[in-house]
Amino acid sequence: MSDSADKTAAGSPVINRDPATVGAAYASCEEIVRQRARNFFYGLRLTPEPKRSALYAVYAWMRAVDDIADEPGPSTEDRRLALESFRVSSRAVFAREDVQTPVGLGAWWPAFVDVVTAHDLDGKPFEEMIDGQVLDLDWSVCEDRATLEHFCRLVASTVGRVCIEVWGHDGSPEIEAIAESRGIAMQLTNVIRDVREDFERGRTYLPGDELGAAGLDVETLLEWRNPTRCRAFVLEQVDHARRHYVASEGLESHLRPECRATSWAMCEIYRGILERIAADPERLVRERVRLGSWRKARIAWRARRMARALEFKNEAAT
Repeated sequence: MSDSADKTAAGSPVINRDPATVGAAYASCEEIVRQRARNFFYGLRLTPEPKRSALYAVYAWMRAVDDIADEPGPSTEDRRLALESFRVSSRAVFAREDVQTPVGLGAWWPAFVDVVTAHDLDGKPFEEMIDGQVLDLDWSVCEDRATLEHFCRLVASTVGRVCIEVWGHDGSPEIEAIAESRGIAMQLTNVIRDVREDFERGRTYLPGDELGAAGLDVETLLEWRNPTRCRAFVLEQVDHARRHYVASEGLESHLRPECRATSWAMCEIYRGILERIAADPERLVRERVRLGSWRKARIAWRARRMARALEFKNEAAT
């Protein structure tokens, strides 16, 4: 079993932080997840401490870079410069330099510094996430599926790769590819669900060649002018996402037992959204498709039962 989730980098200087400051930073991270990512919050709170708080801090970093890219006021060039400044500050953390909290980022930064050091996280997925946000600055339309899935790898699979390092895993050579497929599946779910919202922001992530082959454009889809074609197109997009969910099956078997329920629950929430769209494709142009609190609570209940069953099995084995 990999100890990647429990180590401090050998020979790396440990950055001393005031415990009260770090504690307040972790609390700030938790509140960010609670307010900004309800689906993730339902899943992440199943993770035992201290890994739960570590993932809250990772999410706070991911949320911050996304906010920089999407901030409506600054020009595209100003946002590009802000992303590069954020990259420089983040690189300093991975270099184990004691950097001050970047201006405007709030109280969560010390928690991120603490997590990078405590878990010896690799900076590459974080660099790629910033690359994805830079790519998104100039995004208007998507040419084809290869372009879309490359974007998904940058902005979503990177998150999965970080999560498995915090959760801990068995070191299987296939786990990174499985985690990558899980990230693509979840991001494709977002792309399908958020088509109207993204279009209103001047972005279309659905593959243009597939829209054209279906005899559609985004406006036609959003107005559901040709129900037969629109329905068939949406179901085709759903099938692409489903294939990646299938490709990611088995991810939990590679994770530390105490973290499998979290990964499973997060996947089930997003897969549930996808299946709601499949059951009523027109719904995605009428409203933002989501799972109700009761459905997410049921997933959480099942995940807790799964976790307890694993605990019982481990206790019986000893």
